[in-house]
Amino acid sequence: MKKRIGILTSGGDCPGLNCVIRAVVSHATLTFNWEIVGIPYATQGLLERQTIPLNLHGWDLRGIDPLINMGGTILGSINKGDTLASAKEILASYEALGLDALIAVGGDGSLKIIHELSNLGNWNLVAIPKTIDNDVALTERSIGFDTAVNTVVDAINRLTFTAASHDRVMIVEVMGRTAGHLALHSGIAGGADVILIPEVPYTIKGLCNHLSQLRDQWRRKFAIVVVAEGATPCLEDLDNVASCSSAKCGRGQYIADQIASCSSNLIDTRVSVLGHIQRGGIPSALDRLTATVFGKTAVDLIAQEKYDQMLAWQNGQAVAVPIQDALDKSPSLVEPNSDLVQIAHSLGIYVGEN
Repeated sequence: MKKRIGILTSGGDCPGLNCVIRAVVSHATLTFNWEIVGIPYATQGLLERQTIPLNLHGWDLRGIDPLINMGGTILGSINKGDTLASAKEILASYEALGLDALIAVGGDGSLKIIHELSNLGNWNLVAIPKTIDNDVALTERSIGFDTAVNTVVDAINRLTFTAASHDRVMIVEVMGRTAGHLALHSGIAGGADVILIPEVPYTIKGLCNHLSQLRDQWRRKFAIVVVAEGATPCLEDLDNVASCSSAKCGRGQYIADQIASCSSNLIDTRVSVLGHIQRGGIPSALDRLTATVFGKTAVDLIAQEKYDQMLAWQNGQAVAVPIQDALDKSPSLVEPNSDLVQIAHSLGIYVGEN
């Protein structure tokens, strides 16, 4: 039986979303001859009962398919507003649009809301995880994370040369909310000297001692410090953080202010807050492959009528897990004694405590 499938992207954008859309449309059209419609701006589009017809060649430019290397999402996205306040209208839209199933691509926050709506309306839902924070549980990788890591590493590479040229401590503040995956992965790959993440408390004293050791023992006159936006100090430094006005400084600026005079030699510091730069750009090969596999597998689940499932990457392949199981264990945080943290320590990187 021919199906009418809706697809939406929700939450913050990231590279790889268009690759999911491309894979869903291609597989559903070529293999099953289904009708695929995009829902613009996620639940807002559902509320307004808007759809965008999607077909295999609708976005071709003289035979060139741009979705494979286009960042962001052609469907638009939204990560604000009180969606559940309009639940009754949104629930009615699923039937009004004649949907047989819905594929939702989002992070743990947006998937939680859509899953709640799905339960209320008895929707046929398949979820695909995407987030540069990589904090959706039960999946080893989420769409957008690999590209974001590469973007941060590229920034670290560029800043390292300036730091070395001017004998400066360069502080790079990255996203991640309460999870330190992005900071930890990019810091190790970028050759950082310090990585501060929410899961491992740090002390200004320990940080300063590490910078002093680099200078006095190893004759290093510069350093690279990667700070996650949610990095948390030990109890002894909490008062200083509280006194730092968020309007004046984020975590990166706070660190810069604290270490500028932590030794007899004044430390020249500079702060780079990468911000939304981390969300943009052309998706990496790994994100393209992951997105394509997730998109194709989501269509297969609908063909098998296996709903209320989220695609996850485990042991080198895409598998289906109950959406609620993933939400119950999200956000997935960095384990303080994980292999990557231990690797960072073995490389002489200060990650916290002391």
